[in-house]
Amino acid sequence: MSEELNNATPEEAVVTAVQTEATAVEETSPAVEEISPAIEEISPVSGEEVPPVPEPQKEEASKAETKSKPSKSVPKADFDWDSYEKGESYAPDISREKLIETYDKSLNKVNDNEVVIGKVTSLNKREVVINIGYKSDGVVSMAEFRYNPNLKAGDEVEVFIESQENKRGQLILSHRKARAARSWNRVNQALESSEIVKGYVKCRTKGGMIVDIFGIEAFLPGSQIDVKPIRDYDVFVDKTMEFKVVKINQEYRNIVVSHKALIEEELEQQKKEIISKLEKGQVLEGTVKNITTYGVFIDLGGVDGLIHITDLSWGRINNPEEIVTLDEKINVVILDFDDEKKRIALGLKQLTPHPWDALDDGIKVGDKIKGKVVVMADYGAFVEVVPGVEGLIHVSEMSWTQHLRSAQDFMKVGDDVEAVILTLDRDERKMSLGIKQLKEDPWMSIETKYAIGSKHTAKVRNFTNFGVFVEIEEGVEGLVHVTDLSWTKKIRHPSEYTQVGVMMDVQVLEIDKDNRRLSLGHKQLEENPWEVFETIFLPGSIHDGIIIELLDKGAIVSLPYGVEGFATPKHLVKEDGTQAQLDEKLKFKVIEFNKESRRIFLSHSRIFEDEQKAEAKKERDAAEAKKAESKATKAETGEAKPKKKVAPRKKKAVEENFPPQPEMEKTTLGDISELIELKEKMANEEN
Repeated sequence: MSEELNNATPEEAVVTAVQTEATAVEETSPAVEEISPAIEEISPVSGEEVPPVPEPQKEEASKAETKSKPSKSVPKADFDWDSYEKGESYAPDISREKLIETYDKSLNKVNDNEVVIGKVTSLNKREVVINIGYKSDGVVSMAEFRYNPNLKAGDEVEVFIESQENKRGQLILSHRKARAARSWNRVNQALESSEIVKGYVKCRTKGGMIVDIFGIEAFLPGSQIDVKPIRDYDVFVDKTMEFKVVKINQEYRNIVVSHKALIEEELEQQKKEIISKLEKGQVLEGTVKNITTYGVFIDLGGVDGLIHITDLSWGRINNPEEIVTLDEKINVVILDFDDEKKRIALGLKQLTPHPWDALDDGIKVGDKIKGKVVVMADYGAFVEVVPGVEGLIHVSEMSWTQHLRSAQDFMKVGDDVEAVILTLDRDERKMSLGIKQLKEDPWMSIETKYAIGSKHTAKVRNFTNFGVFVEIEEGVEGLVHVTDLSWTKKIRHPSEYTQVGVMMDVQVLEIDKDNRRLSLGHKQLEENPWEVFETIFLPGSIHDGIIIELLDKGAIVSLPYGVEGFATPKHLVKEDGTQAQLDEKLKFKVIEFNKESRRIFLSHSRIFEDEQKAEAKKERDAAEAKKAESKATKAETGEAKPKKKVAPRKKKAVEENFPPQPEMEKTTLGDISELIELKEKMANEEN
């Protein structure tokens, strides 16, 4: 101890002595408190007189003074080392208050739970020793400084005082808590001022990374790591990087940072310089940065351009990967660019001549040519004749049939086909092809092959309300009208008679070569039964029938020989007054037969109505005959007397004198003849 004091300066000697005495004071604090009045009396420097002290008190004060009174700073030559080693107090010309004041000034006043600035005195892989100006240094874990790999001795850092002394008398500090106490304000300031901050990438999470910024965890989205797509996120874990705070959620205290924003700021300057030097038609070298379904993004050295899929090749491609690969360096030509939107349109196929310019001059309309189907559509197929040169085969040029179908019914992508060139326009770079022209047009010999009256077998293709379309052979179709399906049945829709895909026998009725139309018939294959029906279903004839369908206007009745008739509702009333019902079998009388329109009108009511009329007439005729016979008998026996002539009177007088008589029966021809004979007989007798 004496050697240290000899080599120390006066101020250092004072501090050392005070520290030594302070330790002794702590151990003997009760004694110090008892003799404190005595210590206060010892003040040689002040020059004041010391009041007399009782002997016992002087001895105790002397002992306490030796142990607790701090030594005072004096020159080395004047310091009494012997007295100091013996434990005797030394009272230089400096007061105790000034000694304490000097010691206090050498220390910082600190409080628990306070953030202060400290200086790194030393560090290793595990710990960092920090001096905050207190009587002892603090130790902080190196893990709290992993965001700052460049930390070194002498750096000033913020620390949080957790405790001035623990059980071992150690000062407890925390750099992490100090950063957390002030980090939120710093983060908000960084967002407002666009400050660049450093952060430590802690780990990978869903959609991005977790970054430690000022001791607070922030989220780094995967899209904000770099301007290039990131394939492996793990390479960024445990790295310290620069970031820019881009978003803060004050309510949930969520922070979003971006490293890409810093790169974009640099690239923006590069873009401006690069775009200012661009020209249309300029050829540049670039690197394939990203491949999408619609094109390829090319890195031109700080600025990106897009090659659309149609500008990759003169031929058709389904995927850009057929032409380029990632990170491949290629030459591209600038097609267009937008200074404001910073968009650049690039082309690759434009670096090679157009295939149409190299097309063989010997190819002409009418030539047969081979190619591969590259694209299918409902309206046709695109055939690649040579790479970059395509022709269209319209669906109407695939078959001679008028019944158009989908192009997929004839071919598919990848098929090798042969076709005939129909049109060729080198200026417009268009070519139309046909494959039906490879076969003879069946309508050229239609009149000889399918003469009127000839019979054939055709396939039912589809229906309409008015008939059935059938195909005799490919390209030759005809219509069977609904009235030409059956002689006897009333057909409202063709689906009641046949089905699609069914083979049907037909006869050619008419030919329209110009419009490519055939009129066909099916019922004409049989004799017309209505010639025979005319002799069977005579008006007034009665036949058995079954009601097969009820309509608003009447009922359809099935008659013998497969023929049908029609009866109105008033002709369906039965003898008991009820209406005939469906599927009821009754007798029907033919009231009308029309051969031309092939219609038979029937009536069930007319049967019993005619019988009733016949009986009534028969009774009436019998009564009239009986009456005539009675009158004739009376005339022969002379019972009949001639009527007296009555002088004509006025109508009014007759009506007054003679009341009206009941109406007389009408005379018949028989009565008149008998009266004539009686009149002649009476005239002869008078003569």
